[in-house]
Amino acid sequence: MERFFIQGGKALRGELKIDTAKNSILPLMAASIMVEGVTTFQNVTRYSDVLVMSKIIESLGAVVSWDGDSLIIDSRELSGSSVLNELAGKLRASVFLLGPVLARQKTAKIAYPGGCEIGLRPIDIHLDGLKALGAKVIDKNGYIYASADKMRGGDYALRFASVGATENIMMAAVLTKGQTRIYNAAKEPEIVDLACYLNKCGAKISGAGSSVITIEGVKKLSRSVKFRPLGDRIIAGTMLLACAACGGEITLKNAKAEHNEALIAKLSQSACQFDIKSDKIKMRSYGRLKSFGSVETATYPGIPTDLQPQIVALQCVSDGCCMIVENLFESRFKHAAELMKMGADITLKNNVCLTRGRDKLYGAEVKASDLRGGAALVIAGLAAEGYTTVEGVEFIDRGYYELEKQICLLGGDMKREKI
Repeated sequence: MERFFIQGGKALRGELKIDTAKNSILPLMAASIMVEGVTTFQNVTRYSDVLVMSKIIESLGAVVSWDGDSLIIDSRELSGSSVLNELAGKLRASVFLLGPVLARQKTAKIAYPGGCEIGLRPIDIHLDGLKALGAKVIDKNGYIYASADKMRGGDYALRFASVGATENIMMAAVLTKGQTRIYNAAKEPEIVDLACYLNKCGAKISGAGSSVITIEGVKKLSRSVKFRPLGDRIIAGTMLLACAACGGEITLKNAKAEHNEALIAKLSQSACQFDIKSDKIKMRSYGRLKSFGSVETATYPGIPTDLQPQIVALQCVSDGCCMIVENLFESRFKHAAELMKMGADITLKNNVCLTRGRDKLYGAEVKASDLRGGAALVIAGLAAEGYTTVEGVEFIDRGYYELEKQICLLGGDMKREKI
């Protein structure tokens, strides 16, 4: 086991290149199994989730290899249609394989996915969408069994703009005869990324990034392509929030401001200063920031739920009170109890977190229980007085690659150690 050891109180300064978006590369990898060719994903970060997804894809008969930071997936001889529990149980994103496996192999057996425990995160929206296209779906003994014998294009309106369901239905529809329209589709940049990749492989998708996505089914995808996924907007947002909490001046490369527009607006109102270019964000933060006042998580382009824990950490050291409302997951305040060990003034009720900013937090021994909550504890440790240890590093590694090295590049004092 490992933990992070952090000495707080240092301002962050410097330049950092933002890694590949985890929430983009995982569905892209899933989609690659539909391609009867070779895909080279360029500039890919080796998150632990990426390595697990690689093993799952290999279990289906694809050949996965690395050439430096290029991830190469050859799915020409794909043979399997089952994702067993020992692999799916390690990765929430394994659910993305349901649509692609079903589309390519016409049958699928997928174990219920695992991942961070931040709420129920039901996948019934995914299943209902596939059923609307004519798939036969049976939920039995912890597995999802699906067949595509009678699948045809059709219209489906999501009752909630779920990113995962939008992506899964879109992927399944690519190799389904006829036209499919997804209404109330999620608009996240990662969905646009996925559509761009599939179109490059020969798909016919339009409207990605809007509330209505149209897919014209094709017989097969056979082009061998190279594709560079976008930068991770959640990592970019995490670094901006860390700098806001600690003070300093940082420049983020491979980061688009429009992907974090709602967060940047909040930080600007709180006295942070920005200089923005096409793929570069420069932020200055000096002195104690004002509280945001209120924050509600929302689907894109609103404040993402994946930045809520990090925002809570910042508000704990900001001037004033803030009400943070979590609208997407019912169990995403587990980090609050750990922050209170550091002196944070937090009150929780149902899906609402009320923070009263302190002049300072104090180092403590804390433990992450999920990915983004772990990032929040790191931010708190960087801003706190004294030393902080953060256990549960395996959660943080799922979406931040060698986070301690990135923080050190910005002048923070953080190291990884065995326990």
